[in-house]
Parts: sequence; C-alpha cells; structure tokens
Amino acid sequence: MERCPWCEGFDLYREYHDTEWGVPLRDDRALFELLVLEGAQAGLSWATVLKKRAHYRQVFDGFDPQQIARYGDDKVAALLADPGIIRNRAKVAATIQNAKAYLALTAGGLSFSDYLWSFVDGAPVQNARSSLAEVPAKTAQSDALSKALTKAGFKFVGSTICYAFMQAAGMVNDHLVTCPRYSEVKREPRGSKINL
Repeated sequence: MERCPWCEGFDLYREYHDTEWGVPLRDDRALFELLVLEGAQAGLSWATVLKKRAHYRQVFDGFDPQQIARYGDDKVAALLADPGIIRNRAKVAATIQNAKAYLALTAGGLSFSDYLWSFVDGAPVQNARSSLAEVPAKTAQSDALSKALTKAGFKFVGSTICYAFMQAAGMVNDHLVTCPRYSEVKREPRGSKINL
C-alpha cells in the first residue's frame, strides 16, 4: 500500500500526511490556526505553508485569537517585513479579521469546534476514493461552511479553502483507500476538544 501521492516529495510533507492530515481535530485554537493557514495557502501550495508553519506560530503568538485581534499598524508592518511568512497584506489583514470574527462567534460560549463540526453532523464523513481524480475541490458541505463563515465575518474562506480545511481537520476522510492512513484515520478517536 502506498501513501496518498500528493504528500510525496519531502519528509516534512510525508510526516504531516502520516500524523496529522485527516485526523479528527477538535481543539478550538488548533482549528483556528488551521483555518488561517489554509487561507494563507490560497494561490500557493500547502507545502509552502507547511515549511513556514513553525515561524507562523511564533510571530502570530501561537494563534491566540485574543492577541491577534489586537494587532495594530506596527505589528502588521513587522509581519509584512518578515520573510518567514507569506507577506501578503490581504492575508495578514484577514488573519486579524478572522481573530475578531472568532471572538465574536465564541463570545456567547459556543465552542468553535462544535460550530465547525456541526457542518458534518459532528462526525467525520468517511469517503472511499481510489484516486486523486475522484477528490472534489469542494462539496455542498464546504459550500455551506464557507457561506456561514463569510456571514460571520471571516475572510479567505471560500468553498475550496473550506474543503481543504475539512480534509486536513479530519471532518472528512479523504485519504485514498489504497493509503495505509485511510483505515487508521477511520479508527482513530474523535480527537481532543479544548475550549479557549
């Protein structure tokens, strides 16, 4: 059996595929981070973002929405001058806006995890795809998630970005059936739930 072919190329990508991608994720802050990074990926490859992820965590204060929501012009200028991240003004602004939207969404005690997982009725969708050609760029569920997040004030959350997010967060199991991780992910627990 072989891994999903998209992850071949370098060790960090294979490690991400083998340990993270598709594993049900229910940690609020980790989900926020993943959503931001999927948005940062827009127009680029996930490999590019993955190589920069550790630095993103450092300069974006561990993806703490409360801290990010308070970023001002000086912090934005410093981020746009930092070669360790994707220096795109719209994406940096979107990260700050997304932190504000996250705080507004969860202000009443709603778990970000519960909110996101409601779009798949709380459990991973178990697909059974044999080739990458069968994997869609978006689905009705990612359309619904995109529309809801946009309405809630989030940016860089188009349906294609949302579907990539859902795959990565284990909301859907899109490992190919020929990949050893397909059955492993299917058996894994639903993941931890940590409310900020």
